[in-house]
Amino acid sequence: MAEFHEWFAGLSASLVSDSLDRLRGTHGLRPMHGAQPLLGRALTVQVAPGDNLYIHAALRQAKPGDVMVVDGAGNTERALVGEILLSAARARGVLGFVVDGAVRDVDAFIREGFPCYGRNVTPRGPYKNGPGSINGTVSIDGNLVSPGDIVLGDADGLVFIPADQAGQVARQARSLHAKEQRILADIAAGAYDDTWLDAIIK
Repeated sequence: MAEFHEWFAGLSASLVSDSLDRLRGTHGLRPMHGAQPLLGRALTVQVAPGDNLYIHAALRQAKPGDVMVVDGAGNTERALVGEILLSAARARGVLGFVVDGAVRDVDAFIREGFPCYGRNVTPRGPYKNGPGSINGTVSIDGNLVSPGDIVLGDADGLVFIPADQAGQVARQARSLHAKEQRILADIAAGAYDDTWLDAIIK
């Protein structure tokens, strides 16, 4: 699946979401790191609310190019990742974090330009008691994510592409991108055709 980097290079999360019938994509997570885009394979982790034991455990299985996708059930009382996990993940070749929960040490993520998406920020640290699981299907902000799915993130948010649909979705997104570029060119030239509205608004 290494070719997915070429398929999705330069495509926005918005375009890819549109290519998935606008049914997939986050709406409650935000980038904590700045503008660095994210593109990689999902390594999924499910944790108990406010507990990051299994994030540490998942790092043992992490491969270069993985994105750690953490289902924290949306709980924001305690941060699940911070600077220590940032450093440990980067050393393993992990490309970023997606956390349906809270984050801390945001200055470190910004300084390092290490992609991290989360629901909220808190200085309160996590427990390390478990339980948890690794490489199962997880729910992230209402999106089901399976191990190996493609994770694409930018300033607009995140979209998760099922691995077996990646090629088709990329082709659809490229087609939409070309269409958008034509529309923008028409607008710039004063030649935009909005007669499509007439069939909808009567």
